Amino acid sequence: MVLLSVLDVVLVVLGGAGMLYQAVCIVISLFAKPIKFPAAPMDKRYAVLISARNEANVIGNLINCLHEQTYPSELVDIWLVADNCTDNTAEVARNMGCHVIERFNKEQVGKGYALTYLLDRMNESGASDPYDAFFVFDADNKLDKHYLEEMNKGFQAGFKILTSYRNSVNLSDNWVSSGSALWFIRESRFVSASRMWLGNSCHVGGTGFMFSQEIMRRNNGWKFHLLTEDLEFTMDSVLHGDRIGYCGTAILYDEQPVTFAQSWRQRLRWSKGFLQVFRYYGPALIKRAVRERDFSAVDFTLLLCPFTVLGIARILLGMLFAACGFVTWQSQLNSLTGWTSGIVLSVVGMMGLAALTIVAERDHVGATNKELFAYVLAFPIYMLSYVPISFQAIFAKSEWKPIAHKG
Repeated sequence: MVLLSVLDVVLVVLGGAGMLYQAVCIVISLFAKPIKFPAAPMDKRYAVLISARNEANVIGNLINCLHEQTYPSELVDIWLVADNCTDNTAEVARNMGCHVIERFNKEQVGKGYALTYLLDRMNESGASDPYDAFFVFDADNKLDKHYLEEMNKGFQAGFKILTSYRNSVNLSDNWVSSGSALWFIRESRFVSASRMWLGNSCHVGGTGFMFSQEIMRRNNGWKFHLLTEDLEFTMDSVLHGDRIGYCGTAILYDEQPVTFAQSWRQRLRWSKGFLQVFRYYGPALIKRAVRERDFSAVDFTLLLCPFTVLGIARILLGMLFAACGFVTWQSQLNSLTGWTSGIVLSVVGMMGLAALTIVAERDHVGATNKELFAYVLAFPIYMLSYVPISFQAIFAKSEWKPIAHKG
């Protein structure tokens, strides 16, 4: 009985703390003046790193966006690793002036391994030496023409790692793409912006980020190979005492999955990756939070906390104790009823969060009001599907699988 009470308290305290923190972030982002970096000379040299697997249909869009930047083109080089490609991605990139390295490895699969291969080749040849920092993009991305100029301001302001505002090219395709797009816009508008205001570290979100030459050398290239290599990079950086900055004026657009099957597969990999990162970095984060009183470590401990695992453990223990006669079945049923009420409230809250995101970022959301109203209603379905996905992630063996992009 004591164990059940402890689990109940842990779930309530951690869940409540997470919700309260999200609410504080929303309030801060709505009323606090957003942090903008001052003008800076455009004299740093950058390398753009792209991992592409059969992306011939879309890679030209990203390369064109990079060529059209307001930042001096002679100070930006594009390096692409054509990872296990069976199409002409490498040829397309070379013809557009990129440095291309081809990789064929069916055993070590994933973006993390591809970036490792690319940076290892660059370091071995000395090609990485002239660069002050490195950008990472996905092949389906598109960029605002001021993207590099704005990120350069943040870099020159002293940030060794920076992430940016993440939008979507296909939010209005359907409820699946809108759910994913609204989630990323929410993270940029409400979470990353508030973390900057609070002086906390931000979260690198897979694409649209930058790290300095110093960080690259410390990591000996790229050493992150878990299913969510971006999250792993973030936790490693926080444990090293780095503060990851956010540049809200640098806007990136990426393509979201449009079928529920694609979205499920992608989020299953993310959920499995979260469990992996918590396993390897969770104890160290908790230790840092206590010893260093580092609120960023507290923040990311809440982010990584495996609530689904704890919830399942609580239910199974309750059933076991009830079967053994230590507690009554009615008490366990009452607990589940209370959780159901919480789920209903969370659905209403998620609809409100989606609506608030749309209102706050209406200028950045490309859809009609009728479509947006439908997407607000559908957003809780998208989010609640994380419950079975998180459950499956506990037992499933998830792996990197490419998602076809339309461009």
